[in-house]
Amino acid sequence: MKKLLLIFIAATLFSCKKEATYGPLKLKNGQEVDLLVDHRYGADQDVLLLASNSKSAEASLSGFDAREPGYNYKVKARFHYEENPPADGPAYWYDFVKIESKEQYNGDEAFTIPMIVSYVPGGPVIRLNKTGSNYYFVRDKLQFTYADNNIEAELEKIWTNVEEVRNNGQLPKWKSIKATVVHDPANFGKAYLVKQVEFTP
Repeated sequence: MKKLLLIFIAATLFSCKKEATYGPLKLKNGQEVDLLVDHRYGADQDVLLLASNSKSAEASLSGFDAREPGYNYKVKARFHYEENPPADGPAYWYDFVKIESKEQYNGDEAFTIPMIVSYVPGGPVIRLNKTGSNYYFVRDKLQFTYADNNIEAELEKIWTNVEEVRNNGQLPKWKSIKATVVHDPANFGKAYLVKQVEFTP
């Protein structure tokens, strides 16, 4: 009888450990879920959603290297919980598994791109690069084209400050920079057409 009781207790403890859940959504480590990935890559509106209820997935998606701006995706992902996360890193995230569907966005609605982000450690960084006469949000991958010469001048002003920050180790001139953009129809999936730039001193 005593032996049976010990077996029961051990089985109960094993069951509890197996069913452990993590994060605000209480997911199991290794649990697979379907996620919705937005066409607005890097935008304020670029929020990862659960496909089951269109609510926030409450974590980032890692490993989705094939993602293209301008396309809405449904993907399979695996929840990962890290028992000993680094001090400056997350305790949980999703690992990309596969694309389940991909659909091109055909609208022309504008959205906003935060051009200054802060990293821990590291501090604020301006997300702008330049190769030749071309400006890039993601170096040599996602270009910033411009609607007129005034926008070009704004981008060049930002790029000048990027070089000052990189060369002198100083902080950006502005607390935030917001670019209002649309998908560039002349280079869809490869460029954002900048319509407006807003600076916060």
